Amino acid sequence: MKSKVVTVVGGGLAGCEAAWQLAAAGVEVVLVEMRPQVTTPAHRSANLAELVCSNSLRSDNPSNAVGLLKREMELLGSLVMAAARRTALPAGDALAVDRALFSAHISNAIESHPRITVERREVRELPAGEVILATGPLTSPSLVAQLEGLLGEGSLSFFDAIAPVVAAESLRMEALFWGSRYGKGGADDYLNAPFSRAEYERFIDALLAAPRVAVKEADREVPFFEGCLPIEVMAERGRETLRWGPMKPVGLPDPRTGRTAHAVVQLRRDDLAAQHFNLVGFQTRMTHAAQQDVLRLIPGLEAARFVRLGAVHRNTFLCAPRHLDGELRLRARPQVRVAGQLTGVEGYVESAATGLLAGVFTAAELLGVSLPVLPRWTAHGGLLRHLTERSPENFQPANAAWGLMLDPPFELPRDKARRRLLAAQAALEAVTTWRSALPWPAPA
Repeated sequence: MKSKVVTVVGGGLAGCEAAWQLAAAGVEVVLVEMRPQVTTPAHRSANLAELVCSNSLRSDNPSNAVGLLKREMELLGSLVMAAARRTALPAGDALAVDRALFSAHISNAIESHPRITVERREVRELPAGEVILATGPLTSPSLVAQLEGLLGEGSLSFFDAIAPVVAAESLRMEALFWGSRYGKGGADDYLNAPFSRAEYERFIDALLAAPRVAVKEADREVPFFEGCLPIEVMAERGRETLRWGPMKPVGLPDPRTGRTAHAVVQLRRDDLAAQHFNLVGFQTRMTHAAQQDVLRLIPGLEAARFVRLGAVHRNTFLCAPRHLDGELRLRARPQVRVAGQLTGVEGYVESAATGLLAGVFTAAELLGVSLPVLPRWTAHGGLLRHLTERSPENFQPANAAWGLMLDPPFELPRDKARRRLLAAQAALEAVTTWRSALPWPAPA
């Protein structure tokens, strides 16, 4: 073994997943997390693996690329997926979790593991030896500066946004109805706030006129991530944009009338006790006062008590195709692997998946195991393809998507549903075969 200890910097989803995989292989790990000694604009607790933007891990259907990614992670012994299953909430065909219980489950698993030592301190310089850098999009400025010096260029950035959370007891329930889109999942997975045309137009007017948090001069050219746009930015693209986005009413007839509303806001449980609800897709950078005024125009939320208001934060990522190799090593310093959103993937599940891969790649290298190339027709392989084979020009973060993956090595049918089913089966078989090359069992 080259080194007895691997330092994992960052206690988010990617860092915890990397540490878990390393420990399962018999490798000693020091996991360093700066919170609570140093806080960030987005985090609220000192727990590891805190979910800051939403409590949804998106689709759980394997015909969807992120749903397939989840199934692959489970075959590889993912701690994040085990925690998500243990703390899942009703959410149609999506996988949503009680965020407090989720992070507590992962924190307990990591902190009680005999081969993982957790240290609470800020890392200002890259440690010596084998390192997995999983500091996330809110990486410490001093560490970003060192990375920029090492890579010979500035890091890239985009703005991400957080959706508000409201207290259930403050909602006017008679204005809302239970249901999930097209009946997926359970009949009471979401609360739905229906809008008439007049209510929708009034809401859009208020949204467009609402004051927003000022952007620093240095950040004016930083874009928003397209998959997580603030609602006011969407509204600026056209008054109907929200009706075709997070407020689309299709598949959500009101069971009290049988009619489909002009627009609908969905509220998803944020905890197992159903005391808090997240406004689905309602990321915003309105000022706190404006959020309370505008969002109380949503039918049923006239007296809403906000447990958490929306916010924006700047995310940092690397130009992965220029700086990472096929096993997530920094070309400029191969003892350092990068995982999570810092690589240029976007989303909780994608971040955890890259952490899982970084842990497996590092363990295999230290133990002298020669791994075959992960097939690019798997969801994990598609992420690696995005990070290593994209053009470095205009590189931007991406979620898991079928478009990142190659077709499996056999002809697929033209029918989309059948095509996705067979492609998913091929991917899961390929991941199972790839995992069998490892001499240690997958984590339980």
